[in-house]
Amino acid sequence: MSQSIVLGGGCFWCMEAIFRDMAGILSITPGYAGGHSANPTYQEVCTGRTGHAEVIRLEFDPEIIGYDDVLRIFFTLHNPTTLNRQGDDIGTQYRSAVFYADEPQKQAALSVKAEIENANLWDAPIVTEIVPLETFWPAEAMHFDYYERNPNTGYCQAVIAPKVAKARKLYAARFKNAGF
Repeated sequence: MSQSIVLGGGCFWCMEAIFRDMAGILSITPGYAGGHSANPTYQEVCTGRTGHAEVIRLEFDPEIIGYDDVLRIFFTLHNPTTLNRQGDDIGTQYRSAVFYADEPQKQAALSVKAEIENANLWDAPIVTEIVPLETFWPAEAMHFDYYERNPNTGYCQAVIAPKVAKARKLYAARFKNAGF
């Protein structure tokens, strides 16, 4: 039986590309969460006025990759210490957030966050929100598999490719084709 998690780690294109080929990830849906309007569009979210974060919803097989492991990967592959930004992407839509579905997910997120803080992996305090998931809105089709479809664009080369390379280096054994 699969489980799901909704994560905001800045640009959803980056987060999708990082998790895309990991073993146990069954599907990834880019979208929006944490805002106050129904059916937001990318253009609306980009203004920062809807309150939504760019997120991904991961469906995963907990027999292959556990909820806590997904969180550990999340906390190490984006910068959870920068408020409302990831690199040059600035605004509340790029905030770091874990949107939990129930109390066990909340407790796991708090526990992994504390574990990462105690490991001193970052030079500043973690500012990741851990908040209940109210509604997840799937993004427009053009945002699905963005990196795979547009690997040679400037943003993909400058921002996404280095994050994917870092993921493959740090978590090589977790990829479906570990021999890549």
